[in-house]
Amino acid sequence: MISTKNMLKKSVMGIKEYVPGKSIEEIVASYGIKPENIIKLGSNENPLGPSQKSVEAVRAIADGINIYPSVDAAELRTALSQYLGYPADQVVMGAGMDGIVDTMMRLFIQPGTSAIITTPTFSYYEIAVRSAGGNPVFVKRQSDFSIDTKAVLSSIDENTRIIFLCSPNNPTGNTISEADVRTIVESTNAIVFLDEAYVEFAQKSLTGLVAEYENLVSGRTMSKVMGLAGLRIGYGIVPNWIYKEYMKVTTPFSISRIAVAAGLAALEDPEYTKNTIQNVFIGREFLTEGLSNYCKVYPSEGNFIMIDVKPKKSSDVTEALLTRGIIVRDCASFKDAGENLIRITVGTPSQNQQVISALAEILQS
Repeated sequence: MISTKNMLKKSVMGIKEYVPGKSIEEIVASYGIKPENIIKLGSNENPLGPSQKSVEAVRAIADGINIYPSVDAAELRTALSQYLGYPADQVVMGAGMDGIVDTMMRLFIQPGTSAIITTPTFSYYEIAVRSAGGNPVFVKRQSDFSIDTKAVLSSIDENTRIIFLCSPNNPTGNTISEADVRTIVESTNAIVFLDEAYVEFAQKSLTGLVAEYENLVSGRTMSKVMGLAGLRIGYGIVPNWIYKEYMKVTTPFSISRIAVAAGLAALEDPEYTKNTIQNVFIGREFLTEGLSNYCKVYPSEGNFIMIDVKPKKSSDVTEALLTRGIIVRDCASFKDAGENLIRITVGTPSQNQQVISALAEILQS
């Protein structure tokens, strides 16, 4: 008789668990620091909180949570189509960016197929590919963390189904050029998944290229610039032919009624979005200038920066920050990131100053 454990998919058994940023509750329990004295800058959340219009919308719909939402979040898709300038039948929804990625796995990845992942980058790509039975093919980025386009192209073969490009890249913060995206898209029939979760903080979005190519998908989210990370609202812009297939396999009702209401309200509050972007632009420059005196700071177009604390180890520096109630992200869990890199979310002006002061003390000790 086959044991219960042997029924588990072999592709799942070798997966390493996703490592999220630490929570405030963890730090309270581990260090005895009061919650109000903790600064959480490890998960790229919006430090300004959500739009008050979103909060009010959530409260207004609370009495209706016994009713299912529309199966495809049609109201929100329509609003997002106006925000993006794409027809609603090219906008798809998912429970966060992860939900979009998972549905793409259902469509394109099966045992014997592969996906190209440019490392270091968002760790969930590998988990999603492996859990679908596919093989991740890792292409290491160059020393400045730019995409090695030639290496990506040479890694494409008859089994390649998806190529993941994250821009701005998590955790490094740099973007990929339009020329490189076009080169990759035009060199393969595989799906190129362009993850633009942080694109509102960048100089340019390449989402418009989806209109030109049958094998390009753009993934986006309302977690960052619209401050709705806790509601898990991901969306994608896809070619028409993918939309029809996507709707067959996507999880029904994946966007809750509360999330739809909050998302619609956020889209109606451009002043909030403007303030969020301004806070990131100013804070990113402030952190970069302040920390450059003590460590290497990489250029970023996300709502975070990445620093190299060499010769110290990132684990030691992040631990020292945790004892001071400051949560940042040790990048050691990102494949090919090494043991000296730390990602820091741009916070409020006072939070940014506290980070600089703490790191100045730690890095000079």
